[in-house]
Amino acid sequence: MKITMYGAEICPDCVKAKKSLSALNHIELEYKNIIGNTATLKEFLAYRDNDTIFREIKDSGRIGIPFFILENGEKTFDIGEFVDLPTENEDSESYASSCSIDKKGQC
Repeated sequence: MKITMYGAEICPDCVKAKKSLSALNHIELEYKNIIGNTATLKEFLAYRDNDTIFREIKDSGRIGIPFFILENGEKTFDIGEFVDLPTENEDSESYASSCSIDKKGQC
């Protein structure tokens, strides 16, 4: 299964998702770092500005990453609905404090 993922290396949820997906042999991951260059950022913003999946994200002041596009064109923020990801014991509190202004996480 091919998955395109938009994310950023400064987003703990993105780092975790990228690591988990990269570990799966049946996944072909195309990772697009939105802070790596302006072309990729513009590509992501075109989705964010025009796709209805982002409505709630924008209304709540979040960025909307990690953002995934499946090979069939389906879009999601929760790749776990489509792929069985390996579980890890991690401190989600440390992620929340580094991921958002309100310290609640949810990039």
